[in-house]
Amino acid sequence: MLIDGLTVPRDEVIETEVCIIGTGPAGNTIAREFIGQGFRVCLLESGGTEPKEDTQSLCEGKIIGDLSQNLFESRCRQFGGTANLWKDRTGKNHYGVRLLPLDKIDFEKRDWVPYSGWPFGKSHLDPFYERAQYLCRLRPFAYEAEDWEDAQTPRLSLAESRIKTTMYQFGPRNVFTHELPIEINRSDNITTYLNANVAEIETNDTATTVTRVRVACLQGNQFWVAAKVFILATGGIENARLLLLSNKTQSLGLGNQNDLVGRFFMEHPVLSLGAFIPSNRQIFNSAALYDLRWANNILVMGKLNLTEEVIRSKQLLNSCMLLVPRSKGYWSKAIKSLKILLSSSRRAEIPKDAIKHLGNAISGIDEVMAYIYERAFKRQRFSYTISMGGWSHCQGNEKRFRAFEVVIANEQPPDPDVRVTLGSERDHLGLRKIQSIRWHWTDLQIHSILQTQEILKEEIGRAGLGQFQSWVELNRDNLSPCYGGNHHMGTTRMHIDPKQGVVDENCRVHGVSNLFIAGSSVFPTGGHANPTLTIIALAIRLAEHVKKVMGE
Repeated sequence: MLIDGLTVPRDEVIETEVCIIGTGPAGNTIAREFIGQGFRVCLLESGGTEPKEDTQSLCEGKIIGDLSQNLFESRCRQFGGTANLWKDRTGKNHYGVRLLPLDKIDFEKRDWVPYSGWPFGKSHLDPFYERAQYLCRLRPFAYEAEDWEDAQTPRLSLAESRIKTTMYQFGPRNVFTHELPIEINRSDNITTYLNANVAEIETNDTATTVTRVRVACLQGNQFWVAAKVFILATGGIENARLLLLSNKTQSLGLGNQNDLVGRFFMEHPVLSLGAFIPSNRQIFNSAALYDLRWANNILVMGKLNLTEEVIRSKQLLNSCMLLVPRSKGYWSKAIKSLKILLSSSRRAEIPKDAIKHLGNAISGIDEVMAYIYERAFKRQRFSYTISMGGWSHCQGNEKRFRAFEVVIANEQPPDPDVRVTLGSERDHLGLRKIQSIRWHWTDLQIHSILQTQEILKEEIGRAGLGQFQSWVELNRDNLSPCYGGNHHMGTTRMHIDPKQGVVDENCRVHGVSNLFIAGSSVFPTGGHANPTLTIIALAIRLAEHVKKVMGE
């Protein structure tokens, strides 16, 4: 059943057994697992079935530092949550999301990565990964190159003791934006309330049991939902924000007795690493494994990873590298410097190393003039983004392309000083906004990226494939800007010790008997993998646990 929260009588208290806050991939997955169960479920969604600017404004906040990201645009208050923002092209007018599990090493405690380690290993989560795969309409649960390559689409001949090829699979977003909402709304035991913003979590006098949540509508209406079990599934930032806002009983915020809520915010910083320039451009006609393409009725795309043996021996962070074919002008230092100079001039700023960039532009004046001509006459370069795909089916790629741009997605080590905090400014509901998330490069990240590109350079040369030219200059005096994957993780991290985590191994908030948290905010570490498949796997696992709790 679907109900507009605006129609609920003011100050009414809705009684239910389980209350799920949020209808993104985590919330909808859990709700689906509860279809037909012998208990009532209330599902609360901040937005409606269509995007609304006033509701979306509740997501406003800032990331300050070396990470470029707009929090207003990186989250979505709408039925289906951030699945509505998935933009990987899976067909004409069809979009999806890159999926893969975390690696085995991501779950382990690594001596060189402070605060690393999950309460369980990957093998424990594998059965739930397979169920998540099924929910995403994908078969099989296979992410190794040998499962997808053939004679026409081989992997690169790199030394697999150091660099290996692994795969992404792509799932359709309409599973979470259309199919699951339809299933949920047809269920007799689940009621979904739209335009229902949870403004506060209320507890008993000792903050050991949640009694009800206060729901506020932008138009002024408010009501309450009382339940036996509450599941918070509003995303990596809003999960922490709502706990911090709920501070009537615990002054620092609910579940924040050890000042951990909001800390350990993680992202997947992404930056352009450099150019892989093949010695034989025929490689562009045989590298389809690294393109977004159909294989066995599944959309897949290959990527490069350092092996776990190399990561351990050199004590690096995890990362992956994607290959995007580019024409000569795209990877020209002259044009790159020109773009930096033009971007800075529009902001009336003087960029770092302005003289160096000016020199690059002058030394490559022929390329610069060609670029300006194309811009002036609106002639588009033949160019692909990572999410676009489809280049490998074109004819004449050896003439069209000159290099592969190497884009690296990095693991961010958990850091308690990178945190979500609340400010004094308030949103349209009168709730304190996110003040800022201060993000910075760490020495371990810089070291890992530099080592990774050096290994890639060595192996490309050793295999006789060509050469690698680096574009990044990472050091404390000259940090390259990067953007994030909109993968917000870690702010209510999982740990069996309440002094090191907000939730326990079952995702229950330490010290609170009936409050659970779903989503990537519980990740202790984030690896390099897009978090979606792990979010769904953990949601299925949590749903199984709650079923047992409700049956007791």
